[in-house]
Amino acid sequence: MTEFVPRSAVITGGASGIGLALAKRLAGQGVQVMVADLPGDKLESSGAIDGLTAQPCDVSDLAQVEALADAAFEAFETVDLVFNNAGQGGVRGPLWEVDPDRARVHFDVNFWGVWNGCRAFAPRLIAQETPSAIYNTGSENSFFCAVPQTAAYIAAKHAVLGMTESLRGDLPPHVHAGLIIPGWVFTPLGPEQFMKFGMEVDRYIDIILPQILARKRFVVSHGYNEVRIAERMDELAASYAEHALPADQDAVHDVQLVFEQMRARSVD
Repeated sequence: MTEFVPRSAVITGGASGIGLALAKRLAGQGVQVMVADLPGDKLESSGAIDGLTAQPCDVSDLAQVEALADAAFEAFETVDLVFNNAGQGGVRGPLWEVDPDRARVHFDVNFWGVWNGCRAFAPRLIAQETPSAIYNTGSENSFFCAVPQTAAYIAAKHAVLGMTESLRGDLPPHVHAGLIIPGWVFTPLGPEQFMKFGMEVDRYIDIILPQILARKRFVVSHGYNEVRIAERMDELAASYAEHALPADQDAVHDVQLVFEQMRARSVD
């Protein structure tokens, strides 16, 4: 699909980091932007920027995300872009030493916060019948383990990948769903002494925004990610080559092929 020109956008986690940088860039291009984040000084400051409207929202609470959607449609009438971007750094430590309750709280934001955004906005975008897009912020950690001892964070980001791919199949053609895949970007997600080695955030926005406006399925930036992804996929391919039935012999067990055949028979 060719580039579309959005007039309005909603960005969760929009008061800092990638969310705020993206909000400023979109506003600079004439897009009306509602930034949603936890109440506080950062959110108030973002609301004072030209073109940005601030909306308090805890994305782990579905009722608050529904209220965010209501506020956005009341303010803009239609919403063209939704960025489920809110997230937090993971609980650190070997998995068996991590407090399960802390891991669940982490999932409430990094996974269920994205789920809530999709659930609240998707029906509204479908109903408005104009081209729109939902972009969920995944991570390089959606595809490989970039940072050791962050099982909750990595698991949540893998889950966001799967959820976004499933959502794509549920949506009609005029509503696009895509995954933003940041690599290491200099944001407040972690300690500054570590994060400062990441890509400068405005440079990152330079790379990803054209992909978003072109409604790409995967919005990418850090090329070395391919090396790490290949390390996993090459080993997976080797296992299939050694142990699995060949594809031509296993076609009878492929879910999509079987469903296609069932649908074809029902039409006949």
